[in-house]
Amino acid sequence: MQLVDTHCHLDLDAFAGDADTVIGQARMNGVAAFVIPAVERSRWPGLLALCARHVDLHPALGLHPLFIERHAEADLALLAQAITRQRPVAVGEIGLDHWVEGLDRARQMRLFEAQLAIAREHDLPVVLHVRKAHEEVLGALARARVRGGITHAFNGSIEQARRYLDLGFRLGFGGTLTYPGATRIRALAAELPLTAIVLETDAPDMAPVAHRGERNSPAYLPQVLMSLAEVRNENPLVLARATTRNACAVLGVDLCQGETVDAAGAEVA
Repeated sequence: MQLVDTHCHLDLDAFAGDADTVIGQARMNGVAAFVIPAVERSRWPGLLALCARHVDLHPALGLHPLFIERHAEADLALLAQAITRQRPVAVGEIGLDHWVEGLDRARQMRLFEAQLAIAREHDLPVVLHVRKAHEEVLGALARARVRGGITHAFNGSIEQARRYLDLGFRLGFGGTLTYPGATRIRALAAELPLTAIVLETDAPDMAPVAHRGERNSPAYLPQVLMSLAEVRNENPLVLARATTRNACAVLGVDLCQGETVDAAGAEVA
């Protein structure tokens, strides 16, 4: 079984003392690849250094909307330069957050649209953070026409899910899926076509129910898989193969082997 954790923050301080150990535990649990999205420019060097040490860690570079006050306009030019030099698998974590009060929504949108333009220029997918802002994000995506990506921790409606799919996106499901009380998220995971779904942990946040209140880890990704199998009444091994294939297809790289793939999941010479 080869799983892909499409969203974990192993570069954050929560893993400063034992990132290598955590990665090893996740590998033993079947996690074959990890996508590490950035949150702010100051953390890019450490993130890239961590990924350089581990062939199965894949960086995404971007400016997270929650840290809007830490981002400078000059960071956009630096992002474009870093993408040219480093060629990450995606631009991310980017998007809009209208759930946290006090964040400058107009500036969030300006930075989001600028990063979408960078992604389009470099022909990269994007990793999205969206809270209470799906309509605004979908509108921006329709205008920008990037090559797709992943909507992390999807929590919108089935109608919004279908619009993301039409734009070339997959939808990330993580620890929330393991909570029996998360009926809406579990119903979405059951109803969506399997081709829409990728797995994630968002470690160190969003721990599954068995580890509630603890630091999350990519080693817990099989627990998300088993919850997906439960709500869909499908074989976990079939779901593992499908979600890994989905992740590789949307990011355009065989994350487990390093080969380029097209949007349908076929290898490209």
